[in-house]
Amino acid sequence: MGWEALRQWGSDAARIEKLSGGSSNDVWRVRVHGRVAVARLGTRSDADLVWESRLLLHLDREGLAVPVPVPTADGRLFADGLTVMEYMEGGPPQNADDWRRVAETLRRLHELTRGWPQRPGWKSSTDLLQTETGTRIDLTAMPAEAVARCRAAWARLAGRETCAVHGNPDNPGNVRITPGRVALIDWDEAHVDVPDLDLVLPFNGGGLEGAALDSARQASAAWEAAVCWQDDYSMRRLAEVRPV
Repeated sequence: MGWEALRQWGSDAARIEKLSGGSSNDVWRVRVHGRVAVARLGTRSDADLVWESRLLLHLDREGLAVPVPVPTADGRLFADGLTVMEYMEGGPPQNADDWRRVAETLRRLHELTRGWPQRPGWKSSTDLLQTETGTRIDLTAMPAEAVARCRAAWARLAGRETCAVHGNPDNPGNVRITPGRVALIDWDEAHVDVPDLDLVLPFNGGGLEGAALDSARQASAAWEAAVCWQDDYSMRRLAEVRPV
């Protein structure tokens, strides 16, 4: 149906401006019920969108600042691949103090989602030690040496407790800061994994040290290399992963 689905949020719903970012979706600023919101059109399954919506509603109830879904006129949280979410005010992190605040918010996310079920079709980094595919990752498309490097990095996280992770919080465009709160937006890469993957932040905002920081950096670089294979960015990230 495409953007015609926006009519299911009311006859006055309209697109305002296309937004940058989001490699897998078409994202626009929209007006719904007289208020500005953000709409995302993609190809994720209904089960995938149910998982994301439930996570955001849970976090909102627990007091985290997240873009909760705006229901359609008949109460659905998405329609035909289209999700409309609250618009979050604020700007990106600017300094080390801001990134420490981001890390505090991420740790609260992790605490609130221990034992959370995996996003449908996704695999965690440590799952990929035993399997080859999961959502946007296909290890069969990578050279054997690259796969070995990635798995060696992920193996250092094996046995750790898992929770919901944002998946891309080190991108300043995915954070909206005001004096009173930190909001995390763009949950398209959220899934269940080891929490330290979320804490590899600019200025070492996550406060990881020594072996923990090294393991998280290596595993994060390996994850992004596998997710983006094989563009220039993935090659740069793979170069950060030590050879086996």
